[in-house]
Amino acid sequence: MEMIDARGRAVLDRLEGRDARERDSGVERGQRLRQVTPDVGIFLHTLILAARPPTIVEIGTSGGYSTIWLASAARQAGATVTTLEIDPVKVETARESLSDAGLAEVATVVEGDAFVWLRERAETVDFAFLDAEKEDYLAFLGLVVPLISAGGLLVADNLTSHAEDLEAFRQAALSDPRLSGLVVPIGRGELVAVRLA
Repeated sequence: MEMIDARGRAVLDRLEGRDARERDSGVERGQRLRQVTPDVGIFLHTLILAARPPTIVEIGTSGGYSTIWLASAARQAGATVTTLEIDPVKVETARESLSDAGLAEVATVVEGDAFVWLRERAETVDFAFLDAEKEDYLAFLGLVVPLISAGGLLVADNLTSHAEDLEAFRQAALSDPRLSGLVVPIGRGELVAVRLA
């Protein structure tokens, strides 16, 4: 079985092209699609297939690039993805991306403040992917870790590309007695940590 089917691959190609054009033309950081590198997409997909987490939460959707990788694996694993995005323009792009990829039934895009959503959530999460504004990572850590089930995974993007900005987050995550993890030198640096029992 292909990792990503033809419909999904077409949308990934479209998003990769748009991201490259926006970077090249100097679109303002907050407006452009900021997405993981393709190798990180494969990495996320592989982690989902290996861990088979029933519930996946993504904090920071943008145009839905990483969501397609997560949702494609989730469909094979019988899981669901909830992805959180505050920017209404990006929410619309992500919903269109997931629909075009044939993954709208697997992934739900929630428009609004991820902090509010996480504070109100009572159910556990089996896999959390964090790729939001870097200044919010530390606050998100405090909300996400208590929700992750024993054996569940936390993955966070940009640990090497934004090493200085995320140093406090990295130290907090890797010294948290509830987690066991490391930074994997792939893409822009992925922190991967498992929630201990």
